Amino acid sequence: MAGTAAVVVVPSPAAPPAETPAGQRKPQAAPPPRRPSGPRPLYVGTYTSVEGGGAGIGLASYDPESGRITGSGTLTGVPDPSYLAVHPDGRTLYAVDEREDGGVTAVRLADRRVLGTRSTGGAGPCHLSVHPSGRWLLSANYGSGSVAVHPIDASGALGERTALVTHGSPPPGPGQQGPHAHQFLTSPDGGHVLAVDLGTDTVYTYRLDRAKGTLAEAARARTRPGAGPRHLTFHPGGRYAYLANEVDDTVAVCAYEPGTGRLTIGEPQSTGSGGGTNYPAQILVTANGRYAFLANRGHNSLARYAVEDGGARLRLLGTVPVGGDFPRQIAFSPDGRLLFAANQRSGTVTVFRVDTDSGELRPAGEPFASPVAVCALPL
Repeated sequence: MAGTAAVVVVPSPAAPPAETPAGQRKPQAAPPPRRPSGPRPLYVGTYTSVEGGGAGIGLASYDPESGRITGSGTLTGVPDPSYLAVHPDGRTLYAVDEREDGGVTAVRLADRRVLGTRSTGGAGPCHLSVHPSGRWLLSANYGSGSVAVHPIDASGALGERTALVTHGSPPPGPGQQGPHAHQFLTSPDGGHVLAVDLGTDTVYTYRLDRAKGTLAEAARARTRPGAGPRHLTFHPGGRYAYLANEVDDTVAVCAYEPGTGRLTIGEPQSTGSGGGTNYPAQILVTANGRYAFLANRGHNSLARYAVEDGGARLRLLGTVPVGGDFPRQIAFSPDGRLLFAANQRSGTVTVFRVDTDSGELRPAGEPFASPVAVCALPL
């Protein structure tokens, strides 16, 4: 394992308001993870328009005990489904269509029927998520630097876009030609949605009108110039978050104020890559809030962090080889006992057992071959 790095601390956020603002949910402790039995479904995102790419969304299953993955075919009819998300009720799968004329597609899982595609109003959508209410789909257009909102009806199908916001300011960061929205997610309190933009070195906070699906900007947080923020994940406590910066190969602890949506970005710290060419991709936090894991593309590792002081500190414990090339995305199984890594260049999905008491990762099963694997979604 790599050596440890210094602990980085951010200032504690302001005390929470005495009352939760109207329309917001108080942060709650994560429910106990369910323990699945028997094979569970796994969906794999890919690019269909590149050489050696897939033909659609990969279909597979995994054994929750051994981690072994078994393929079962491909769901065709969805072009360049590079990122996937599932509705909170588990009945509908959503995929971005990462093309110049970007779209988002809904798939009913019971019979794997494509329910339709809606335009995102931008180019190259690379991320999407479902609001916890299950009523809104949030997507990020990397190519055009914009974020979009679509309504979700009772069947899981998507309606016409209700919001589209392009990040016109601040100016692009060093080496960037324009904004590049890379992620769009909901805060744990449910009161805000946050957009991470690599091109402008900024995390934008919006209020989502849950009746109309419109967006109103509430706050902005800027990284240091040239950081290139890519992915944000929240601590279960809801008062801290962790930001992976792709361009300058760092991570940062952020303080979050639920009442205002304000994010305060702390000092950059090591990804464990040792200073070589590396592009951090995605960071995850265990449900108990004790450990975080970061996918390192280039170093081809998973960095392990201890989360301390209620979420205010990340302490690098070391790195573990990911067992593939260019881990683009990582995801926990629903019970948190397995971690899946989608390795883009090797076209594989690797699996690790997660010890949530010690933060250790151990390989589970053999790498699963899947063309240009860029997203693995275990259910």
